[in-house]
Amino acid sequence: METPPRLTDPRALTRNRNRARPDALFLHEIAVGEAEDRLSMVNKTFTDVAVVTPFPRIWQSAFADATVVADTPVLQLTPGAHDLVIHALALHWADDPVGQLIQLRHALKPDGMALVLTLGGQTLHELRASLAQAETEITGGLSPRVLPMADIRDLGGLMQRAGLALPVADSAPLNTTYATPLHLMRELRAMGEGNALAARLRRPTRRAVMMRAAQIYAETFGTDDRRVAATFEMITLAGWAPDASQPQPLRPGSATHRLAQALGTDETSLKD
Repeated sequence: METPPRLTDPRALTRNRNRARPDALFLHEIAVGEAEDRLSMVNKTFTDVAVVTPFPRIWQSAFADATVVADTPVLQLTPGAHDLVIHALALHWADDPVGQLIQLRHALKPDGMALVLTLGGQTLHELRASLAQAETEITGGLSPRVLPMADIRDLGGLMQRAGLALPVADSAPLNTTYATPLHLMRELRAMGEGNALAARLRRPTRRAVMMRAAQIYAETFGTDDRRVAATFEMITLAGWAPDASQPQPLRPGSATHRLAQALGTDETSLKD
């Protein structure tokens, strides 16, 4: 099997997460609420739940009886043991997201549900654009600073590639504001979402770059109350381990009734 390209520096990611403050994990609190809301609409009782998360405490409080494992490249999940597996706001840091989803499918019982909450491509687009423009202006180059994230269409396709049936994907933008761009950057570090890209610069960013980025950000994405806007796109993916009980598409030409009969109207043949 071909090794996926290395996106993340695992040591830096672990360091960043270890420094996270519990009071800054509001995205995980929102994700917990989203998961609970989605599951309340499913006409099924789940008894063997697993959660994949870098922050077990917040998810364990919501799913007290769940098996909680870290989002390592090889997930510590028992094959065929669970009727629900939640991948909790960590897929955006995975070097091999398809591999993560395949492991979720393998951990599910037949007709078990995979529920994935992750950050999507619109996340921090304001910060990404401002840093890129500032660095290009001042240094003439560009370095990786904000994690690239997949859009909803790509993520929906990954569910199918992983062999999950009946996939559903939707997106909810979370519009937040901060006093300044520097306050936003400090908040990202407090969330454990600082730069852990493998290709990042290993030296401090020049002050001139940061000051110019803050200026561009405020000018371009400032709000009427003199704050700055920041977007977090929460994407929710749901799919099921294949099972014979699930709805199956009919073969083309296998219909036993005409559409006109179903609509209660006369059928008109088209002329050649």
